[in-house]
Amino acid sequence: MIVALLALQLGSLIAPAYACGCGAMIPDRNQQIGVDRETSAVRWDGRTEQIVMRFTVRGDAERAAWIMPVPGRADVTLGDAALFDALEDLTRPAYEDRHYFWPRGDDWPFDLDNSDTDGAAAPGSGRSDVGVVGRERLGPFDVARLTATDPKALSGWLETNGFELPERLATELTPYVEQKWEYVAVRLAPDATGTTTGTSTSTSTSTTLQGELTPLRISFASDRLVYPMRLSRLAKTPQSLGLYILADHRMEPRDDIGGDRPEVRFAGEIEGTQRDSLASLTGGRPVYLTALDQSFPVPSLIDGDHELRTVADTPYREVIYTDRLLTVGDGIPVWLLTVSGVLLAAGGTVVAIRVRRRSPAVRSAA
Repeated sequence: MIVALLALQLGSLIAPAYACGCGAMIPDRNQQIGVDRETSAVRWDGRTEQIVMRFTVRGDAERAAWIMPVPGRADVTLGDAALFDALEDLTRPAYEDRHYFWPRGDDWPFDLDNSDTDGAAAPGSGRSDVGVVGRERLGPFDVARLTATDPKALSGWLETNGFELPERLATELTPYVEQKWEYVAVRLAPDATGTTTGTSTSTSTSTTLQGELTPLRISFASDRLVYPMRLSRLAKTPQSLGLYILADHRMEPRDDIGGDRPEVRFAGEIEGTQRDSLASLTGGRPVYLTALDQSFPVPSLIDGDHELRTVADTPYREVIYTDRLLTVGDGIPVWLLTVSGVLLAAGGTVVAIRVRRRSPAVRSAA
């Protein structure tokens, strides 16, 4: 029984993650790769959609393939990692103090102990069912832009390039084929020198895909703002989605597509020129930035792609409060001064009453 349990646990550890965010990630056979975090910035001006995405990966894979369906002919370039630093700074929560009057458990006289408290198909037949629109080397990425008229077409192409698709992927690709979408297929692999920017582990002969990979920027024509998510149904572990949306107005998903309710972390107009990396995406124009987070505890419940709609331009920024005892001067609690004042006033009143009661007796004795 113990051996069986250990084998089961080991099997769960080496199982590759076939889905991540808006695409499918497939490692070499007998290798594993997991996506700890996928962060995407989406720019939409009503005609063209641009998606800049950055993966943070782990595992022992020296190379992997990643597939993303897109509704139109795509252009692929390298993205700027500084873009996500700029967006993180812009959407950072505001920190404010919130004062309270009466002392609490960590305040004198209650803190007597002085303690501090401070998340495809079976192997193809090898037929040339894939149209290669373009192929280029971008840093550590071998990028192919593909068309396909059959859900199993990508299987043959990837098999030729040394990758195996999970059996269920062909089924999940069917809706995209029916809508005549195209695909961006990317081989994440070391360059000719055996090193690659965007990985954290390398040797002279091989490179393991680890850490934050170089961002990719994908552009395509679209009259609606859509973020592909259907392939994430294949994920075997809970998924999380982080989106920065830059458009003319505040944008939010039409529905939760099988995940938790999307949470707005930030909404507001920005200049679009705060950083060069941001200006390259916005064209230097003011845009409305919406930052969203969403969790998918059960990925198999994902039932479609995210379609985003315009909503009222209501600004929002998360505020994190720090509760502090209300003090004055050199940290003297206001409650202590108030209580002391009340006690002094009460004592003075008592003394005054006693003095007044004694005064007639003193005069009569005189």
